[in-house]
Formats: sequence, C-alpha cells, structure tokens
Amino acid sequence: MNSLYESKPKRILIYCLLILWALISIFPVYWMLTFSLKTNAEIFGENVAGLPREWVWSNYTRALHTGNMPRYFLNSLIVAIATIFITLAASVMATYAITRLRWKGRKRMNSFFMLGLTIPIHASIVPLYTTLAKIKLLDTLWALIIPYSAFSLAMGILVCTGFMGDIPYDLDEAAMLDGCGTWGTFFRVIVPLMKPAVATVGIYTFLQCWNELMFANIFINSDKWRTLPVGVQSLSGQYTTDWGPIGAALSIATIPTLIFYVFMSKKIQDSFIAGAVKG
Repeated sequence: MNSLYESKPKRILIYCLLILWALISIFPVYWMLTFSLKTNAEIFGENVAGLPREWVWSNYTRALHTGNMPRYFLNSLIVAIATIFITLAASVMATYAITRLRWKGRKRMNSFFMLGLTIPIHASIVPLYTTLAKIKLLDTLWALIIPYSAFSLAMGILVCTGFMGDIPYDLDEAAMLDGCGTWGTFFRVIVPLMKPAVATVGIYTFLQCWNELMFANIFINSDKWRTLPVGVQSLSGQYTTDWGPIGAALSIATIPTLIFYVFMSKKIQDSFIAGAVKG
C-alpha cells in the first residue's frame, strides 16, 4: 500500500512533464496555424502568440491562387512518391542480396553503400549539376527524384539490414522446401516481415524530399516544375513581405506530413519496439 502511495506522486510528476513536453512540441504547429490567419500588424505587433483578433481566411486563398501552390504541391507529391518507391525497392532488394544471399564481396558492397552516409550533400552539388546537365535532366522532376533516391539509399539499407539480419534463415529454408525460388522467398517471406522497417524508411525518405530546398532551388528553373519549399520561398517579396499567405502556404505544406505520419505511426512504433527487443 505504501509503495503505491509513494509511486503516485512520481506518476503525477511524470504526467506533468509529459504534458509540458507535449505542449512545447505542439506550440510551433499552433503558432504556424495562428499566424497564417493574421495580418502583418498582428504578427509583428503585440499579439504574436495569441489567437487572431480577425481571422484572415483570405491568406489561404491568396496562397493557393497567387502563389500557384496547387502546382507546387502536385510536383512535391510526385517527387515524394517516386523517391519513396525507388528508395524502398532498392533498399530492400540490396539488403536481401547483402544479408541473405551468399556471394563474394557482399560485405565490401555493404561498406560501399554505407559510405553514402559520409558524403556531404553540399559537396555533391557541382558534380550533380554537371552530370544532370550532360544527360539533359536539369529543370525536370527527375533532377530531384534521382539525387533524393541516391542520398536516401544508404540510410534505407542501414535500417533494413538491422531488421533483415534478425529474420531466421530457417524461414528461407522452409520456403525453399515449399518450392519458392529466390524471388518467391523474397516477396512471400521477407517483404511481409519487413513492414516496420519499410515504414521507417518511407517516413524518413518522405520528410527528406518533401522539405528539401537546396537541390530544388538549384536544379529547377521553370515555375511549372517548382516544389513546395521553393514555392513558399517565392512568396517573399524583395522589399516587403505579407507573412500571412506564407504561413498559410506552410500550413498547407505541413498537412501531408501529418497525415503520412498518422497512418504510418503504428509501424514506426512497432519498429522501435522490435529494435529494442532484438537489441
């Protein structure tokens, strides 16, 4: 009885700390949503963090029409989906070849892939720009999809290797006895067990390419191929800036990230739990 009584204040303290941490985490989203409905006078005046005195819904209309946000949104969505598909397919198949198949040099190949984690993105701008110009892919969505997929591959293989390496080889042997070949074992046995790792890599890749600005600003020149980060940046004026529509554009750009995480969060939690148990 005493132990339960002594633990109650600790639980209250833990809950208070968790609630405080949740409020701190949610505040940037709250601030973004509120300043997207304000005028410049309120944003830079005395009502910085409060609710808008006048709800300026026209900021969203201006962001959608004046800023050409639907086109930028579609471009970002195409780039994100294509990058996720390429990264997941390449990561899982490369990991399967490295961890499950027996061939000379597979450990060296894994080390070669891991070198991708050490290459600074900034150091690759000039070589990438030159290469994309030679193969005539500049100012196309492929100029973003290919580099995004390449830079996400190393992390994808790293995450998938940790999961696939812990899958018992007995499952492969059982599948072989049932008549499955290499591809059958891969698609029917390995891939279904890799769902937590696939979700983790998918969310990581999505966040990387959805929020990326540097490559999108350098490799894309035409307005019709711009992505959301570049489109939001273009809303700022040279001398004066109306920050309400920028906040509205940022809110629109954040919605897919929140939706994507809500649907995939269960898989992410499963991946953390599985990693903790296996570790």
